[in-house]
Amino acid sequence: MLLSLGLLAAGIVALYAGAELLVAGAGRLALGIGLRAATVGVTVIAFATTAPELFVATIGALDVSTDIGLGAVLGSNIANIGLVLGVSALIKPLRISRIAMRRHVPFMLFATVLLVVLGADGTIGTLEGAILLLALGGFTAYLVSATNVNPAMGGDQTGAGDGITLRAVVLVLGGLMALVLGSRWLVSGGTGLLSALGVSDLVIGLTVLALGTSLPELAASVVGSVRGETEFAIGNVVGSNIYNILAVLGIVALITPIEIASSTLRLEFPALVVFTIVLVAMMGYGGRLTRLDGAVLVSGYVAFLALIVV
Repeated sequence: MLLSLGLLAAGIVALYAGAELLVAGAGRLALGIGLRAATVGVTVIAFATTAPELFVATIGALDVSTDIGLGAVLGSNIANIGLVLGVSALIKPLRISRIAMRRHVPFMLFATVLLVVLGADGTIGTLEGAILLLALGGFTAYLVSATNVNPAMGGDQTGAGDGITLRAVVLVLGGLMALVLGSRWLVSGGTGLLSALGVSDLVIGLTVLALGTSLPELAASVVGSVRGETEFAIGNVVGSNIYNILAVLGIVALITPIEIASSTLRLEFPALVVFTIVLVAMMGYGGRLTRLDGAVLVSGYVAFLALIVV
């Protein structure tokens, strides 16, 4: 019990420190290579903070069951929308850039729909995994192409387009290491505490693992929101949800077929679709996420957790 509490405390500290380093480094990186903050957030940072989901899903699929890995990814995506963006919007309303709405958000919706279509028969096999990874490749190629055609403005800013500095790289790498370690410590501590209290493995997988793997996104987005880097908060979550589906599930499906339980088709799949559609609608209305939107998202996430526990 004491060890679990210690891991929880260490995880929280590591997550906050990692988020501070990551946001600071990403800002310098964006200026250095001439990219928009939203593009950096939806690619480099989003893919990096997806590492916990990839680890949990892969290990869960190989050592326990593919349903646990799938549940962790679905639960993480729902937590990213309901908890991460909800809390970030409560702290400070989030402005949605036209670049994000035109390039990134539609692909998040597309990835969600693609997952539902491919998994409707109860299995995501090798072919489906290859399709997911091909879609990821197409998304990445589109972002790179669009960035080259329409580079970020800001040539009058100090350091803009001057290249990648060692300081920026160190900050980003240090932040990512702290985020991954912090999320693992917090998940381990939380799992130990819940196991001691007699909570079932299924509930642990759908709540603690899913929430724990979303903590890097939560820490990075909240810190970004506090510091006024709202584009990072949006880009980080949108990109993470895209990579969770296309990269994580694509890779796992290539390793071993993912069997989808009927309960997952009835609850997690519809919940993910609803959360995604509601988020897109909120983003499209007024071009920002208000504190009221944040309250609605957080309330929806709490209701989702209640459905799981009950």
